[in-house]
Amino acid sequence: MYLYNLLEKQVILKFIDLGLDERILEGIDAMGYENATPVQQQVMVPILEGKDIIAAAQTGTGKTAAFLLPLLHRLLTMPHTAGDINAMVIVPTRELAIQIAESIEGLSYFTDVSSIAVYGGGDGNSFTAEKKALTSGVDIVVCTPGRMIAHLNMGYVKLKGLKYLVLDEADRMLDMGFSDDLAKIITFLPKERQNLLFSATMPVKMRELSKKILRDPVEINIAISKPPEQIVQKAFVVYEAQKVPIIKDMLRSKKFTKVIVFCSKKQNVKVLTAELKRAKLAAEEIHSDLDQKSREQYLQDFRNQKTNILVATDILSRGIDIDDIDLVINYDVPNDGEDYIHRIGRTARAATTGTAFTLIGEKEQSKFATIEELLGAPVLKGAVPEEFGPTPAYAPKQAHKKSFGRRK
Repeated sequence: MYLYNLLEKQVILKFIDLGLDERILEGIDAMGYENATPVQQQVMVPILEGKDIIAAAQTGTGKTAAFLLPLLHRLLTMPHTAGDINAMVIVPTRELAIQIAESIEGLSYFTDVSSIAVYGGGDGNSFTAEKKALTSGVDIVVCTPGRMIAHLNMGYVKLKGLKYLVLDEADRMLDMGFSDDLAKIITFLPKERQNLLFSATMPVKMRELSKKILRDPVEINIAISKPPEQIVQKAFVVYEAQKVPIIKDMLRSKKFTKVIVFCSKKQNVKVLTAELKRAKLAAEEIHSDLDQKSREQYLQDFRNQKTNILVATDILSRGIDIDDIDLVINYDVPNDGEDYIHRIGRTARAATTGTAFTLIGEKEQSKFATIEELLGAPVLKGAVPEEFGPTPAYAPKQAHKKSFGRRK
């Protein structure tokens, strides 16, 4: 095929070369983009040709624009039903729904394409606005599964004219238990439609889902389960009590533009954020206990550099598009290798460089060793300054035996 020969030669495609509608090119130009990323080059052509796709691509590869640009082009150039919903993008989290809706607004600025983000956590006014759009029709709906089910159950969502379905971060939706919701939503949709499925990983249940909804799809796999080479990774083997003082020292030692610190537990997020604020560092927290308005405000303050440190749970590890993050710190070792990839993938986006530090507690060594196995190489272990006292040796096999040897 022409597409794959082109990619094998590593030809750099400009957006202007892809035959997109002039109004979309104006939006691309206004946002400062010129060259298509590898995933965009591979994905956009089959979408423009009307084919179903299943694409595996890690975070930060530009996949949001990869499906939005051809989707916008087809909405502008192909017949579709006025007064109906023409495209539905289903995502796992409200943050991702908001981000994609903002991307649509920017890319479609010079067009008449309409869109709305539909997600839970808002007030009654937001539900009323959603109902009005879903009743009168809108070109693109970006939604979370639960919220869309709530509207569908009330019987007013106009889906007869829907021509495009996108599932973004599909593996995450399955992990979060949305399998039944997705199946139910699909029963409301016309059978004749174009389906686009994006996922960071391709487990068995993802393959099963793709067989149910995709027709003769083009399959695209790009660099999954490997962090970008431009990320400098370093790990520090420590005792749990040393983590907070070490992170404070890291953040004081150098002026970073933007930093995200990931914690697996909300309580750790709250405690660490409070400690950083006491140390006069400009930090805010993101976790599920915050209301939606606060989350959006903290993210906006971070983007605008009113704060330069975000302490967050894994709610931010996928799909949130924030540029110029120069440091990611894992307060604790992620639960699995894919979570590690997505966390550190917040930095070194768009061909920039970045740094990722991970603090390995004594009980987390075997977990980190498993991640290193996935990466195919050990992560460099950094020296902890003597002022923090002695640290454990990195001996994951012994740590594994020790943790399981205490059972009675």
